[in-house]
Amino acid sequence: MKVFVDSDRCRGHGVCVGLCPQVFVLNDDGYAQVQMSDIPDEFSEAVESAVQACPEHAIEAS
Repeated sequence: MKVFVDSDRCRGHGVCVGLCPQVFVLNDDGYAQVQMSDIPDEFSEAVESAVQACPEHAIEAS
């Protein structure tokens, strides 16, 4: 699985970090970013939850 955070849409709510801190972090500016290039299957459900819960619809997963 690949995950992308659109930095133009992210507003730093941190919902993704709360749902899946193994994959998402907030950078020094307070915006979400992905910590790894390939997401292990064990985190796929949490990543999908983060995609659905993002208030700005800034996360895409494939």
